[in-house]
Amino acid sequence: MPVRIAVPNEVAPGETRVALVPEVVQRLTKRGTVVTVEAGAGARAGYPDDAFTAAGARTETDRQAVFAGAQIVLKLQPPTLEEIGWMAPGTILVAVVNASRNVDRVARMRDAQLTAFALELLPRITRAQSMDVLSSQATVAGYRAALIGADLCPKFLPMLTTAAGTIRPAKVLILGAGVAGLMAIATAKRLGAIVEAYDVRRAAGEQVRSLGAKFLELQINAEAAGGYARELTDEEKQQEQAMLARAIGDADIVITTAAIPGRRAPILVRKEMVDRMRPGAVVVDLAAESGGNCELTKPGDTVDVGGVRIAGPLNLPSQLPYHASQMYARNLEAFLGLLLDPSGALVSSFSDEILAGSLLLTGGNVVHRPTADLLAGAK
Repeated sequence: MPVRIAVPNEVAPGETRVALVPEVVQRLTKRGTVVTVEAGAGARAGYPDDAFTAAGARTETDRQAVFAGAQIVLKLQPPTLEEIGWMAPGTILVAVVNASRNVDRVARMRDAQLTAFALELLPRITRAQSMDVLSSQATVAGYRAALIGADLCPKFLPMLTTAAGTIRPAKVLILGAGVAGLMAIATAKRLGAIVEAYDVRRAAGEQVRSLGAKFLELQINAEAAGGYARELTDEEKQQEQAMLARAIGDADIVITTAAIPGRRAPILVRKEMVDRMRPGAVVVDLAAESGGNCELTKPGDTVDVGGVRIAGPLNLPSQLPYHASQMYARNLEAFLGLLLDPSGALVSSFSDEILAGSLLLTGGNVVHRPTADLLAGAK
């Protein structure tokens, strides 16, 4: 029997992406899988129903039927409680679950005897790079952040030589040189700005400089396992704050991207730093969803503080849903390459390192230890 894959419409507020796109559906159906896409699921991303049917997918108008007939459900956002109730025991869910923020849904999935793979738990290994949805979507977010900053800034970004004289380029400061930060750097450079960047990981300096930006040096190495940054000591934080205060005060646009997995985003831009910024300066806070890197950020809103505009956008990849969906779908295609054997059937075990590392729950048990502890503490 062919494996049945379901792609429902995303119902989370502001979500415009779709988990699969026609080009990936076509490759999956050629492998023998049956793909059912909820009618209208890709419309907001620029993928109409007829494109899916031309690629070999079935379309279904009944939302409950989309879930009920599936062995694998592919989503971007965690399923709602209603959606969980529509899935049969043993159904495999693949999505970004963010268990610490969705404890009630994880508990319901456990009780419903579902199997869930949380893509944010993918091991940070070379073999998993093609499946890394966090990196692919961070690429979109970094690009979009630079455009938001340019849109809000009252200045040209590039240097211009005109009959009215020379216009000096704007200065952009990027805090955090992960995937999103590097994309923001590259985009701001393409727009012609003078770009500086800072990251607590010294190894990031080489990547920053390779993009033509200046790397702000501080004699701290805060790189931790998996390429993430560890939390700074109190003394290191004081050194960092002094240097950042000077750089932030000189910047026309500040884009912050610093995050610590599973924890509140670190505060990098304090109120007193914003007070030192020039009227017309802009802060774009990509960490708004996890509390914000700026002390004055209001998630989902843009506020004016003494002439400085502070943007706290949420779910930036949904502002560029066509390519964000395309990248996410290709990540899922690579992941499905581990879930399905060469004949197109489901694998008999999840022993592969990547599957085991991203497995959140199965058979009524939460196998990811931190999430299991979180659920135990919520009782």
